[in-house]
Amino acid sequence: MDPIGASCLSLYNPAKNNSNDAAEEKYKDTKDNGLREMIVSCKSLSKYEGKSLKNIFPQILASVLAASFHIGNGIALAYSAVLISQLAEPDSPIKPTKTENSWMASVLIVVIPPASIFSGLIMDNLGRLNCIKIAGIPGVLGWSLIALANDVTTIILGRLLVGVSSAWGTSPGIVYITEIASTNLRMSLMAIAPAYVSLGMVLTYLGGWYLHWRTLAWVCNIFIVTPCLMCIIIHESPSWLILRGKYEQAKKSLEWIHKYQKSPGEQESYADLQYKFLEEEQRRKNEEIQQQKNQKGIKYIIQEFLKPTGWKPLFILNGLFFFQHFSGIYITMFYSISFIQEAGSSINGYLASIMIGVVRLVMSIASIYILKRYRRRKLIFVSSTLMALCMFIAGLWTQRIQEGSTEMRWIPVAALLFYVVASTLGLLPIPNMMIAELFPLEIRGIGYSISYSFCCILMFFALQSYYGLNEFLGGASNLQWFFGIICLGGGVYSYIFLPETFGMKLKDITDYFKNRFIYIGHAYQTTKEKKMLKEKKIEKSLEAV
Repeated sequence: MDPIGASCLSLYNPAKNNSNDAAEEKYKDTKDNGLREMIVSCKSLSKYEGKSLKNIFPQILASVLAASFHIGNGIALAYSAVLISQLAEPDSPIKPTKTENSWMASVLIVVIPPASIFSGLIMDNLGRLNCIKIAGIPGVLGWSLIALANDVTTIILGRLLVGVSSAWGTSPGIVYITEIASTNLRMSLMAIAPAYVSLGMVLTYLGGWYLHWRTLAWVCNIFIVTPCLMCIIIHESPSWLILRGKYEQAKKSLEWIHKYQKSPGEQESYADLQYKFLEEEQRRKNEEIQQQKNQKGIKYIIQEFLKPTGWKPLFILNGLFFFQHFSGIYITMFYSISFIQEAGSSINGYLASIMIGVVRLVMSIASIYILKRYRRRKLIFVSSTLMALCMFIAGLWTQRIQEGSTEMRWIPVAALLFYVVASTLGLLPIPNMMIAELFPLEIRGIGYSISYSFCCILMFFALQSYYGLNEFLGGASNLQWFFGIICLGGGVYSYIFLPETFGMKLKDITDYFKNRFIYIGHAYQTTKEKKMLKEKKIEKSLEAV
């Protein structure tokens, strides 16, 4: 709703600089008619949209199946922890160095930016579901190479292919859900993806406890092939089908997605209304694309990034990503078993990793409610502070365990569990969520791509630096204190620079960057609060009259 409101009402006002009364009256009539048409259009769809489980079941089923590739993504992320731990055992025929271990963990990340760009080309040309099916090819090849590997180079090559598969299989799932889900369901259905990732991590740690890393790699193929087969059951995105001119298939897809929705009349079904809406939306998009082609190309994009609305969000986001990755969030995920063992905990590393995975899964579900209710600056500040406290406690007890001055060897794992809980409150999910919010409409796509790529590069360097930091800082306890200091730095940084976007229109966020850079002292008001304040002013004006 916000982009519609901004484009229709805020960004386009042909009479605002015209003092002619007739022009203003004409604009007022045009705006009122436009609003009326928009409201009628929305009601014509929403009043027939059922809210029962039966009505929305096809959307839920399609989303659950389309996002199922994220389980394999979670497995790929957590597999390095199992692999590195088992290769460190005395009877392992492969003896990797610390540098090779860091490459086995991080190569999955470094390939994601280019692979994601290529997946965009595949899903735009061949379809969202077909892209997921194609993702199965490098996935099966990668896991098979890992299972058959007799040296580190082959394992790294296999991990590289698995990374390509993850990028090709997960992005189309999110796009597909965005395009087929009703407005009131979209956020909830998109939350399936991170829950699946957490589930995949739990399954990996559990499998690594009982299975050899080669056997586990063969089992991982199941979570690559199954999502590809599941995509045969569901229909392709109607939006993509209309984009490609496949109108009959688009109608069939809409009829399947909305087959239980109430029909508005004898001649026109709910699916027909949706079809007309999508067809009109696609026509408008084609006009916008034609307008964009007439703009200045790369020169125009550079000029937009040189504006305060371009470089300020880029600076703030990249700084936030630095604190996110070097606070240990992903290091403890990729090296969880080794990290716990080096802390000297009495709890089995695999069991502790399973516990961490379960906590992450539960919190990823709970965060849906938390992120919808509380302001983001407050969440990041609280999250960073609690993470720092947990890491300081873990570092203190790790030092005592290593000195032999305590028998409470379970405390580092307990602190790490609370650290995971604290991270899911803010510093883990919010920076990635804010990428699309902070950039203006003109460069939102390219801004997202640049920020996401830089995020992956920072994650790669963070994962690469684990062994070097551990050695440079003199052991696990000092490393944990280092993570705690970075967490505190992230809290202070977000408190100073990060703008509050909760409940704000995208246009208001863009306007903020035109005049401000440091957020301290800025009066925060949500769109709802601003509307209420405006209504009170109008009431006072009427009373005065």
